[in-house]
Amino acid sequence: MELNNDGVVVLKDSGNRQQFESGAMRDIQEGKGRCDLLPLDIVGDLLDAPELKLIEKFKVTKDVKFLYEAIKYFAITTETDIYTLMLELSKHFESCAIKYGEHNWQKGMDLHCYLSSGPRHFLEYKRGDTDEPHSRAFVWNMICAAWTYVHKPELDDVELDIPHPELLDLAKAFDLR
Repeated sequence: MELNNDGVVVLKDSGNRQQFESGAMRDIQEGKGRCDLLPLDIVGDLLDAPELKLIEKFKVTKDVKFLYEAIKYFAITTETDIYTLMLELSKHFESCAIKYGEHNWQKGMDLHCYLSSGPRHFLEYKRGDTDEPHSRAFVWNMICAAWTYVHKPELDDVELDIPHPELLDLAKAFDLR
């Protein structure tokens, strides 16, 4: 990981930006994979990764508590207390502010971007990649996804092909997914 003169992590940069209608920017996603299209419940089972299964539960139910639970579970599996994880998260916000400007993410990005990048960073962290702080990036994407869903619901562009959508309310009631 590269640090700037102040000791702050410099986020990787392809030099190419995706700009959203809101004016928000982020590094391009092309070529990095579309983890938002993965069946995260199946992948989570395969990898014994409850964090991924919880993200899929959010995608299906749109209940942000599942994103919060994914973060809490990540804290447990990484043996990091949640307060330290939040302080580390604040460092990622600092790095993002240096790269894109303060509050860039709050201008609004499509929800699927967070749900693609977050699981990718989770997998990179689990694989042992050290090119950037993937643990921070995972939590950042989950927090930003929750915030976006709560505060800018019009940016929810995540649509699932659910075989029996009429059963979704039943699944929510009994937590069947």
